Amino acid sequence: MHGTTYKIRKGFLIPMGMTVALGVLLLLIGIGIQMPSGRLYLLAAFMAPALLIFIESSRRRVKIHQDHILMERTLGKKQLLYSELTSVDAVRVRKRVFLSLTTTDSFMIISNSYDHFDELIRQLIDLVPHTTLTNEARQLAADPPSKCSDIFSAWLAVVVLLLVIAVQIRSTF
Repeated sequence: MHGTTYKIRKGFLIPMGMTVALGVLLLLIGIGIQMPSGRLYLLAAFMAPALLIFIESSRRRVKIHQDHILMERTLGKKQLLYSELTSVDAVRVRKRVFLSLTTTDSFMIISNSYDHFDELIRQLIDLVPHTTLTNEARQLAADPPSKCSDIFSAWLAVVVLLLVIAVQIRSTF
């Protein structure tokens, strides 16, 4: 059985991809205008985390099956059987939500960075043993928050990089 697959929202992936592409463009411009190597290293050091976040986010998947949940990440897969769950809990920090699924040997944390997070939570709540659900998890299923701060931050990075590129190009000519 294939189950339902949830991915990280495209509203976040698109500006993150643009941030990485613009960072590479800025590095190439810096090399072209023979920017001091210290600045190039600093720019590369700032772009490396953006690249890693983009790669990890674009490869991350949660698959809900009838008897288990599967999380696919860059560094591997993790599967939890619903029958082995000991707790399903939720933690809310402002608009950021984390759903924690725990067994005696392992755990999985799902954030509300996934597209259709409300559907994911409701589907999961219907499939897990109800004795494992905490009140917080039940409340989350009833009213999942929408989240947009990471999307705003990613678009802000795009705008800043565009401004820096414009300044570099303008100062070169």
